[in-house]
Amino acid sequence: MGERITRIGLMGGTFDPIHNGHLVLAEQVRTRFQMDKILFIPSGNPPHKELVASKEHRLKMTQLAIEDNPYFELSTIELDQDHKTYTIDTVRRLRKEYGDNTQVYFITGADAIIDLPTWKDVHELVQLCSFIGSTRPGVNEKELSEQIDALVRDFKADITITQVPALAISSTDIRRRVKYNLSIKYLLPAKTEAYIYEHELYKDSRKVL
Repeated sequence: MGERITRIGLMGGTFDPIHNGHLVLAEQVRTRFQMDKILFIPSGNPPHKELVASKEHRLKMTQLAIEDNPYFELSTIELDQDHKTYTIDTVRRLRKEYGDNTQVYFITGADAIIDLPTWKDVHELVQLCSFIGSTRPGVNEKELSEQIDALVRDFKADITITQVPALAISSTDIRRRVKYNLSIKYLLPAKTEAYIYEHELYKDSRKVL
């Protein structure tokens, strides 16, 4: 018998801040696809997003949010980089680190699946990992289906779409709520919420912390 294949899910994101939508998605995917663990990878310096909170704050908020789940693990592989960070570079490094007996799954929103052809070295990326896309309100189902068909046809990509309990929570909305003194209770873990208030994050969304 050959060695057992380890199944690892990669949960990347700015986590600015991390919230319960991220956690529900990760846990549902972990159990549904029998993952051995989920790696949470806060973005270092992503090419397409402007960050509000610093690396240190986003790292700590993510750490607090996942610490009570033994199957969740924090990775600083992107935060440790000073240059722009791309998914392909992260996946290459992780595949090398974990070896050939590891199946890597990249977990993301269905809207990101639609944008996948614009990602750096997508032709190689889809060979190095499988993709699990989560449907969310507002995603064009026809466009999503057509894009997946094209990715499978052109690159032989392995893409699965899964539905998780509908949680219309976004980091953008949480930042807005903090700025205007609206409640964010139950939208994210209590420890992460307390950290945001303790460090006065997002009080002025125009200010880089």
